Amino acid sequence: MSLRRRIRRRAAVDTGHWPADVLPLLQRVYAARGILDPAQARPRLAQLPPPDALTGIADAARLLADAIGDGRRIVVVGDFDCDGATACAVAVRGLRMLGARDVAHAVPNRIVHGYGLSPALVDELAALRPQLLVTVDHGIACHDGVRAAKARGWQVLVTDHHLPGPTLPPADAIVDPNLPGDAFSGKSLAGVGVIFYVLLALRGVLRARGAFDGREPPDLRILLDLVAVGTVADLVALDAGNRALVGAGLQRLRAGHGCAGLRALIEVSGREASRLTATDIAYAVGPRLNAAGRLEDMAIGIECLLCDEPARALELARLLDRINAERRDVQQTMVDAAEAALAARPLAFAGEPPAAVCLFDPGWHPGVVGLVASKLKERLHRPVVAFAPAEPGARLLRGSARSIPGYHVRDALAAVQAAQPGLIDRFGGHAMAAGLTLDRDAFEAFEAAFCGQAARVLDRDLLQAVIDSDGALQPHEFDRRHAEALRDGGPWGQGFPEPLFDGAFELLDARQVGQRHLRMRLRVDGRREPVDAIHFGGWEGRAPPGRVRLAYRLAPDDYRGGEAVQLVVDYREDEAP
Repeated sequence: MSLRRRIRRRAAVDTGHWPADVLPLLQRVYAARGILDPAQARPRLAQLPPPDALTGIADAARLLADAIGDGRRIVVVGDFDCDGATACAVAVRGLRMLGARDVAHAVPNRIVHGYGLSPALVDELAALRPQLLVTVDHGIACHDGVRAAKARGWQVLVTDHHLPGPTLPPADAIVDPNLPGDAFSGKSLAGVGVIFYVLLALRGVLRARGAFDGREPPDLRILLDLVAVGTVADLVALDAGNRALVGAGLQRLRAGHGCAGLRALIEVSGREASRLTATDIAYAVGPRLNAAGRLEDMAIGIECLLCDEPARALELARLLDRINAERRDVQQTMVDAAEAALAARPLAFAGEPPAAVCLFDPGWHPGVVGLVASKLKERLHRPVVAFAPAEPGARLLRGSARSIPGYHVRDALAAVQAAQPGLIDRFGGHAMAAGLTLDRDAFEAFEAAFCGQAARVLDRDLLQAVIDSDGALQPHEFDRRHAEALRDGGPWGQGFPEPLFDGAFELLDARQVGQRHLRMRLRVDGRREPVDAIHFGGWEGRAPPGRVRLAYRLAPDDYRGGEAVQLVVDYREDEAP
């Protein structure tokens, strides 16, 4: 069902002036991403934009400082994804480091409460007797929940990074880099990055009030391991500021200085902490945390991140690992059902897929529909919205949308709502991902409206799936030295893509590995030794023909060790022998 991709090579540009220890290949990769200066390539914490440009951050810092000074009870309200869990852990740990004596936390259950600070969650929070609520990674769209908290006499601080609607919730203070008129340059901060900045500002206010007289203020860099994980897992753009935060957090994790929970998650994921990369966070650490919020309760994940006892942290990490294995099984079943449903649609894919796809299955799990939408979006290169009942048998549907470059899916939902007010119950999100709820009876009308809106906006160029490549590797570059330089040249991620190369190869050997993976041995023109390659999910029941064209990443083969490298295949086209 996957579409054929067009491989487009990034434009060659002047590579600038680099130290002698930066390999020419890495210089070329940086230059293709607009980086011509070593200071831009690996930004440091000293280059972070100052927090005072964030709208509302001074009010937020004073609100927190007053609460700490008065000994008020602060309750941090997290979210049920990895960004929300790490943001909650950063807030709780950071507030305690800065002198807060009474800090508790809570997180909504996806099935019971739905997204964010809802009135139902506020009712449950009353048992904690909060005096100040601090939302992390949500709140900007939680008008009813904020009003319910204020009606109980609580103060509310909203920290978020999602796009606001036309009106703001009635909180005592709001910090969000995407507020209208906000002058802060780091618009791509994740929720965990926003609360980290709030803690920096809070430390400044407390210092001015003399809270640290006679001693050094707490070093908040201790929290950067959590900031790195949440930032990478949330797929925000790795601009210079986020690369500085993620790079510093990775350094802590590689040195073994991460919190006990993250060290345990790295261990159960089978990764080597000393060589941890942003890719490892995205594909191994983050999913194990996210699984708790998808299938169980993110309270398990937050407990792991707040745990300082290594044995208990490992126990929790193993539980998260088991939940993640279950999540993979549920996801595969749902993806198979989605593909079967699409294949059964008459004439739907006789030529090309429609401009957008909407799917609903009453048996799907609401915590996994986002992963289904993401998988189908990758295969079809179309915006996809997948829906499941909010709970078994419920009339309320929860949907997750995933989009393609050039199509702002949250704005698309806003356009649908403007054209048909009340069709969508509630929605929010980003350019590339969004969430929404609607009534079961509204699904067909929503499908027609959303797909129609996409068909009007998306042109053929945007619907053409393109893979951006850094070109071909030279024969001498297929070695460990270049693979390690590429691995360590990051952090790579959203908006600062990991180096990807392309080329045609003679296939010497191919075999199935596991249930779905393809292991290949390739001849490289101009090189005597063959190169191994792995295409995850690439086994199609038979070996490819004699030649293949690949888009691939060059990586050290740590399983074989020594000087071994392998090509990790992102895309394959089979050519005639």
